[in-house]
Amino acid sequence: MNSTLAIAKPRIAVPVIALFLYAIASGYLMSVIPLALPQYGLDHSLASWLASAFYAGLLIGAMMIEPLVNRIGHRFAFIASLLVFIFTIAVLVVFPVAAIWLAARLLAGISVAGIFVTVESWLLHGDEAGRAKRLGLYMGSLYGGAALGQLGIGVIGIEGMLPIATIIGLLMLAVFSLMFGHSDQPKSGHSDSLSLKQISKLNQAALIGCIVSGLTLGAIYGLMPLELSNRGIDRENVGSLMALVILGGMAVQPMVPWLSKYLGRTLLMAMFSLLGVGALAMTFLQKDIATLAVNLFLLGMATFALYPIAINLACDKLETRYIVSATQVMLFSYSIGSVLGPVVADLSMGENNGLMSYLFLSLLATCIYMLLMSVKGRREVMMS
Repeated sequence: MNSTLAIAKPRIAVPVIALFLYAIASGYLMSVIPLALPQYGLDHSLASWLASAFYAGLLIGAMMIEPLVNRIGHRFAFIASLLVFIFTIAVLVVFPVAAIWLAARLLAGISVAGIFVTVESWLLHGDEAGRAKRLGLYMGSLYGGAALGQLGIGVIGIEGMLPIATIIGLLMLAVFSLMFGHSDQPKSGHSDSLSLKQISKLNQAALIGCIVSGLTLGAIYGLMPLELSNRGIDRENVGSLMALVILGGMAVQPMVPWLSKYLGRTLLMAMFSLLGVGALAMTFLQKDIATLAVNLFLLGMATFALYPIAINLACDKLETRYIVSATQVMLFSYSIGSVLGPVVADLSMGENNGLMSYLFLSLLATCIYMLLMSVKGRREVMMS
């Protein structure tokens, strides 16, 4: 396998830099959209449907992106996905109509599926021992950029054309870095698709972990800015608190590969789910903003840890030629959760602590499930 893809060498710097720029733009956009709806004459109730439309696109894209990556290669698939994403943002400004916004966010989700599958499979190729570190770099860049993007709410704001111009400018920088930067990539046509029988044999805890990651992160991205605004928190602090959630996700990434050396991945998902349950419980008991900030950081650690652990578990001992297909299956599972998350969570938004209660129950159920699966796995090892 190509040693040039090892994390120690700088030849994968280009896709990571492009991902970081995309993440800044996307993180800013995710918070701008629900908060800027009145500016475009649209109702706040559209926010959850826009989030679900985006993740429905992610679901569709997860099913169709693999042939594109195999045909044109990782670099050009990444560039094409970014250009489509830029187009969907321009449409929002030109046509402030609910139906067009929903269609644009659906297409945006498809393009983002292309970005995720491309970058994940790009970094998962190479020596198996370094996969956890490369995934940590991937998640750190993704979440670090998203956290930085949240600060744009306070610095740049949500009104006028400057936010959209800034977002599109960052995405164009990502395109240019891919066009003119030097990097190694897996050969086109290198991967094979998993059969339905092989997919059914993928680790079930990994699939559930990806679904729950979608259920929680979809709701956080789509509805947390509104939840915080409903609590009477001003826009500058909404951006800062959202950034803390994502910074928690960034901070946990170096811990995941280290902890994976000592704990089973299923048990690790149970532990992080329990951390999220505890953080959410504290938001019920203490209402001050300082306590909220600390616990949102811990919530970010808990929810953003699930996906990299799950996808690494799914790809464990998997032949390299199936990596693109496996990442597509995991993204598909994540997308199912992401589509359902904002819609289900929206049902409780009118209640006190509505979103927090939804996240609490989701992570509590996940913790119990992962603990049971971990015990089951240990018994099977002892009996074999």
